[in-house]
Amino acid sequence: MKVREIMTSDVKSCSVNTNLATAAEIMWKHDCGGVPVTDGGGTVVGMITDRDICIAAATRSRSEGDIQVGEVLSKPLRSCLPGDDIRSAMETMKAEQLRRLPVVEADGRLAGIVSLHDIAIQARGRQAGGISPTDVLETFIQITAQPPVGTAAVA
Repeated sequence: MKVREIMTSDVKSCSVNTNLATAAEIMWKHDCGGVPVTDGGGTVVGMITDRDICIAAATRSRSEGDIQVGEVLSKPLRSCLPGDDIRSAMETMKAEQLRRLPVVEADGRLAGIVSLHDIAIQARGRQAGGISPTDVLETFIQITAQPPVGTAAVA
């Protein structure tokens, strides 16, 4: 099964110059926990999550309206291509402890997003494209595992 078969194509994004309050509003309006971040040319350069926003707001002495996404976005960018096998995307999610991956075209432009939820829906109650509910569970366990002492977690 290819990523393009299950990814969400209608994805909202923000730019590195968007402030955190606006990024949070995008997440609130579209019921999502993270959005891809693009540069001025439309190339995906990172992700911003609700967790990134909360921690930035709690650790800086500025308001969310005064902090730009580019200051706190999750880097380095981890992504996949629409034609990638979903198992490859799951391996990236496990290795990097990510619940969602931006899907980018070969030129780096945003094509969509694939989440562990998208994969779970496909695997629910059946073997879909070689993905079983047990595969999804194992990916979830790896994503949510505590990192080894001395390393930072990425959400």
